[in-house]
Amino acid sequence: MSVPYRLKSMWLLSGLCALGMLSACGGSDEPVFKPLELNIAHINDHHSQFDAFTATELTLDGVATQVELGGIARQVAQFKSVAGTKNLLKIHAGDALTGTLYYTFFKGKADAELMNSICFDAFVPGNHEFDDGDATLKGFLDELAKGTCKTPTVSSNIAPAVGTPLLSTASTGYLKPYLVKEIDGVKIGLIGITIKGKTVNSSRPLATTVFSDEVASAQKAIDELKSQGIRHIVAITHQGYDADKAMAAQLTDVDVIIGGDSHSLLGDFSAVGITSSSGAYPTAITNKSGQMVCIGQAWEYSKAFGLMNVQFKEDGSVKSCGGQAQLLIGDSFKRKDAAGAWQTLSAADATVLKANLAANQPRVKVVTPDATATAALKVYSDQVNAEKAKTIGTATESLCLVRAPGESTNRSAGIAGCESANALARGSDAAQVVAEAFLSASKRAQFALQNAGGVRIAVPAGTLSMNTAFTILPFTNVLVEMDLKGSEVLGALEDGLANHLDNGQSNGSHPYAAGLRWDLDMSKAKGQRFSNVQVRNRSTGAWTALDPSATYVMVTNDFIAAGQDGYATLGAAFKAGRYVNTYLLYTQSFVDHVQAKGNIARPARADYSHQTVVTKAGVTLP
Repeated sequence: MSVPYRLKSMWLLSGLCALGMLSACGGSDEPVFKPLELNIAHINDHHSQFDAFTATELTLDGVATQVELGGIARQVAQFKSVAGTKNLLKIHAGDALTGTLYYTFFKGKADAELMNSICFDAFVPGNHEFDDGDATLKGFLDELAKGTCKTPTVSSNIAPAVGTPLLSTASTGYLKPYLVKEIDGVKIGLIGITIKGKTVNSSRPLATTVFSDEVASAQKAIDELKSQGIRHIVAITHQGYDADKAMAAQLTDVDVIIGGDSHSLLGDFSAVGITSSSGAYPTAITNKSGQMVCIGQAWEYSKAFGLMNVQFKEDGSVKSCGGQAQLLIGDSFKRKDAAGAWQTLSAADATVLKANLAANQPRVKVVTPDATATAALKVYSDQVNAEKAKTIGTATESLCLVRAPGESTNRSAGIAGCESANALARGSDAAQVVAEAFLSASKRAQFALQNAGGVRIAVPAGTLSMNTAFTILPFTNVLVEMDLKGSEVLGALEDGLANHLDNGQSNGSHPYAAGLRWDLDMSKAKGQRFSNVQVRNRSTGAWTALDPSATYVMVTNDFIAAGQDGYATLGAAFKAGRYVNTYLLYTQSFVDHVQAKGNIARPARADYSHQTVVTKAGVTLP
């Protein structure tokens, strides 16, 4: 017989027994709970992306249509529209920071003010919250604590050292392992989990800030909440969709996981022209207790809004879960005319289309941006618009964004020409062009290396601005030139693959290169994945085999050069002093490359780093 962790008061037990409503009256001490309906509105990974995405192509009523997608003011309006929803929690699952000039210039102040327009019940720090260290995160959390919201930050697996920015004294910490909310008379436990390896290896937390195992930390928090009589548990995680599913199966008593990090769009959006989905919304998994866990995530960059409905049984376990993620769009639409030019729909046609969407397409919602949030954002946007507006060149075709070729998520969904980019062997056009820019910036290097995760957005065809450059490369990295043996180059490539294929870390480590190409077989073991590796002569353009014993000069960003993202081979060379710091800001190097060329396009297919690709599952990509 189990030990009760939440008993009804004696009079309620007696009353239920008298009415014959409680099977435990014969002596069982199993707890009984008030049946509960819980609704959770959530976003994740907005990455300082406040502006809407213009000219995003969706299929609406069966016709290719350009819309304005997302934007923080539209998110604020949507959250306000559901404010009257019964038993509502509002959750942000991390990576609020890094990605646009709003972060470059304001270091989280703008993010906090706009997030406070929503007033989240809980926020979990993502790995990118640590990109500029604990002190910058503290400043962001200070701003988040202003006003009436005072959004709490939860993470049960982060332990800052006393005397550091996130824990100035033993009693004044910024991070709570969990918090308790009372919903309809029932206590709900909210626990936080932040991805460990990716944050330590790919961001810049203090060395004294300890990150513990995600699963063990989650179970510890759950057990502590259970000891307080709390049975309903929501985990707010920033570790990725696959990790959420794997963790759910290893935990007892977890009911819901609201996640982020993998930028996963969950649900079937094929009817609106987005064919890549990472899974169902919500995704139902069985936990270690044999009970249902409901998992949700809401894509990226303020584009989507998630609303999950969870029904609980009297024993406290999940009865059912439903809901969906929605794409938030504007009310202006463009379609191609007979000549193939995009034209704005008439007011009458737009009205008909909006009515059809409202009646037949619940996964897309037309939302008017919130006026107050728009005004608040204007204070910041006015300060950056002059810099953002500077034109640097033109992309003659879309540069699609992919991390690992063959991945399930299409990070370029909605951009014309990128509909199946994630399923192609060539992988990321954007990362390829960035690597070419680095090679152009270096006078010594024979080839350039760039990690996929350092390139943040796809680039639609059209005008390129300073904003494009600072959004595609938002970090503060510089370029370094490294002297490496050919064998070390091979080792570094294998490191980048092993980091996500073998070590369970981010696939942002996946390598792309300029002046270096290969055949890749991800179904093989480490050390056997790369073959036919060749180097391009910068003068003649001729390709020759990489010589393991020869010494080469490679240019890359200082982040992976120092061994981050799993690049241990590079880290050893860096530590030994075999590099030259160019002090070239990598974003400026991209700007210079675009300005020098005027127009940029996808490289010739023979110049892509990925020549042939076999996936981990053994599928040869086209």
